[in-house]
Amino acid sequence: MNYKTQMEAAKKGIITKQMKIVAEKEGMEVEKLRECVAKGTIAIPGNINHKSLDPNGVGDGLKIKINVNLGISGDSVDYEREMEKAKLAVEYGAEAIMDLSNYGKTREFREKLIEVSPAMIGTVPMYDAVGYLEKDLLDIKAQDFLDVVRRHAEQGVDFVTIHAGINKRTVSIFKEDKRKMNIVSRGGSLLFAWMEMTGNENPFYEYYDELLDILREYDVTISLGDAMRPGCIDDSTDAGQISELMELGLLTKRAWEKDVQVIIEGPGHMAINEIATNMQLQKKLCHGAPFYVLGPIVTDIAPGYDHITSAIGGAVAASNGANFLCYVTPAEHLRLPDVNDVKEGIIACKIAAHAADIANGIPGARDRDNEMAEARNKLDWKATFEIGIDPKKAKDYYNSITPEEKQSCSMCGKMCAVRTTNRILNGESVELLQEEFKK
Repeated sequence: MNYKTQMEAAKKGIITKQMKIVAEKEGMEVEKLRECVAKGTIAIPGNINHKSLDPNGVGDGLKIKINVNLGISGDSVDYEREMEKAKLAVEYGAEAIMDLSNYGKTREFREKLIEVSPAMIGTVPMYDAVGYLEKDLLDIKAQDFLDVVRRHAEQGVDFVTIHAGINKRTVSIFKEDKRKMNIVSRGGSLLFAWMEMTGNENPFYEYYDELLDILREYDVTISLGDAMRPGCIDDSTDAGQISELMELGLLTKRAWEKDVQVIIEGPGHMAINEIATNMQLQKKLCHGAPFYVLGPIVTDIAPGYDHITSAIGGAVAASNGANFLCYVTPAEHLRLPDVNDVKEGIIACKIAAHAADIANGIPGARDRDNEMAEARNKLDWKATFEIGIDPKKAKDYYNSITPEEKQSCSMCGKMCAVRTTNRILNGESVELLQEEFKK
């Protein structure tokens, strides 16, 4: 193999096994895919040590991908539950799983996840630094942070979130332009605290070239994290967010020069009317790199329902240039999600992604919707359940109130519009009251 990364292979005109798999999944000419990987507008995250991976592409012209967050928390240590979440993510078609573990046996949990998961695995090494190194934040040295990244890369992680855009320059802008919610990124806040306490530059920014060398060795995609993402709609598109985005654009080009694939992370909380502009701005400033968004969450007043506020924003974002959606669960802002929260979050995110695929004109995106229309027109409930994104829930809802007219549901009964129209078109009569009197 005379290449280290997918990007290096693409630049050399080499079509890899992973490119062939992704091209077939997407219905795209493999040569076109290779050109996009070479340019950086499509990434195929895939660590050379992740043997169970089923490769997927992220970027323009491809189906929208979704990510599921999970991981061990100090307040809730349950390894089996987190593995159950991972299985659920794979079952419902999530293309990526981010292990955000920050407590306990993180290495062992991550190894097991990588061993069994066909989905690409992402991490935020900054979360793992304190527990892995067994040092308090102030005692961690710049080289320690890089060592943690290397350990994750060696294990087989496919992409890592690195908050390299928060540096002394962007911090000064953040301090000058006041916010309502300050920094809400966990990794970003930890780096900000470390910088302020030590007086040093962000090690991921200062030693960025060394970081890229580690990632290139294992073909790990760098997901450039948005430490300054807005945590409320009032903070969106402010000087802190945009100044960091400009830094991420510069860091993108430096990564590509070393053949390291890049994904850009984006907001955050944001009013609907700002989303399209933000997607276009990111693509411009970051040279068309794939864009990965958390939400955007379009209103701040719905704790317990943020899977819905996120799905609304995600659909708008993905139909205006975002390529990768991070799910949000009903537990967002409130607690660690349980398994049911994870399912609700996945379904909401899948709906947003599918809606965007339709809007973006992705070949075949409408096929399943057309199948559903045919099933509904035939009042074929079995097919309706099977085609739906969550067959069990649909079937349970239908059966929860037994309809008298088996071809209809309990909402309309004999007045079902589809039933009525079909009967008329078939030359039959519709006699609702007479049918009632005959009983």
